[in-house]
Amino acid sequence: MAAVPLDVDAVWAEGSFLDRIAPADRRDLLALGVTRTVSPGRRLLTEGARDTHVEVIRRGFVKITTSADGADRLLAIRLPGDLVGEFAAISGQGRSATVTTCGEVVCTVIRQVDFLRFLERRSAVAAQVTATVGQRLRWANDRRAEFAAFPVHVRLARVLAEIAASCGWTNDDELVIGVELSHAELATLVGAATDTTQRALRTLRAKRLTRTGYRRIAVLDLAGLRAVAAHGEPR
Repeated sequence: MAAVPLDVDAVWAEGSFLDRIAPADRRDLLALGVTRTVSPGRRLLTEGARDTHVEVIRRGFVKITTSADGADRLLAIRLPGDLVGEFAAISGQGRSATVTTCGEVVCTVIRQVDFLRFLERRSAVAAQVTATVGQRLRWANDRRAEFAAFPVHVRLARVLAEIAASCGWTNDDELVIGVELSHAELATLVGAATDTTQRALRTLRAKRLTRTGYRRIAVLDLAGLRAVAAHGEPR
């Protein structure tokens, strides 16, 4: 890990926590912490740990996972501008999930005491933290509702379209998802068995919507993928 200048060049993801707060609040919040570069595959936060600092992702992506039955289950992917670790900072309870870097990540570490004092002084930022937690809970509830309502290939189309739009980079005629995803991780995201998810991937490939390789997924037709996601017939 290496410290980097506070004014590191960064572009926040649209709708992320940093994107939603005022420039002055963003500047002052980031000035509270230490900004560093973290190498790929490193844990920023560990499920069950009692540390209470928060991390602001400034560049790169991280995976949010939890352990169940001895296996890691992917819950979400966080983007540049997202806040992680806020629940433990606010509640004082142990970490509810593990946060792992996908590729090189630049993040700012802020102590719990400094973060909470800042929220006391900046009500607009505190309100946005509350809104962020609420949005994440709603996203999780929406995914659970989809598990019972739609076939796996539709759920998978929705997840892949969302990830490609936020984490994708253009390579000729395809949109390559910039995060390595295993079949098991995709299965967790769509609430299905791994073999069922593999069949759903084959369905999307057969429709020429996606192309897959080892932990690599490219979207060939984002509009078509979104059409499957939007018009999939409920069960």
